[in-house]
Amino acid sequence: MTRLELGVACGFVFGAAAVAMMLPMRFPDKRTALLAAFFDRFAIGLVVALAPLPLPAWLAGAGWGLLLSAPSALITRAWAPILGMGALGGLLCGLAVAHFGGAV
Repeated sequence: MTRLELGVACGFVFGAAAVAMMLPMRFPDKRTALLAAFFDRFAIGLVVALAPLPLPAWLAGAGWGLLLSAPSALITRAWAPILGMGALGGLLCGLAVAHFGGAV
């Protein structure tokens, strides 16, 4: 599996998990909130796979997850859940890339 394929797969899984966790919540515009959450988390999976850093993969993933989650956390002021899930998802994507990642 190439890193691009793995990034897309990680992004879809992480995005779907984020949407699933948000389904019971109420939002003024639920469709927009769910789409934004999906694409935010999809981007983390993709970037973790395609933008390696000179760090252990799990640490690079957690770092990308935090960085890419920061704008959403700033806007919503839901710091802990957004940054926590971003870091955890990035870490898991980093581990997946380290284990399954092939050529770019």
